Amino acid sequence: MAQVTVTIAGQTYRMACAEGEEQHLEGLAAAYDARIAEMRATFGEIGDLRLHVMAALSHADELYDARRRLSGLEAEMAALKRLVSSPDERMQLVEARLAEGVQRAAERIEELARSLNGAGPG
Repeated sequence: MAQVTVTIAGQTYRMACAEGEEQHLEGLAAAYDARIAEMRATFGEIGDLRLHVMAALSHADELYDARRRLSGLEAEMAALKRLVSSPDERMQLVEARLAEGVQRAAERIEELARSLNGAGPG
């Protein structure tokens, strides 16, 4: 298990993570630290715990929105996949409609030919 040291709001923390995840964990800590610094600049000194809670809620809100958008995109992608994956079904339906139209046209032509030949409707 790898170890990294991160600094958040002036406090240093030693954390364990999976091998190869050190840089990712450091990036997450840096993003969280930046959010706290941003909120401190906006709201002033309102207490470290309160700033941490506000930053955590802010990140949680972004995560919630991202998950909601992802869910909508996944549903849209599934619908598109259904459309793309079923061209054979659509083609069969179109071909069946065309065949039906050709059959009706052929029957009408035969009926017209009989009436022109004086055989009358059959």
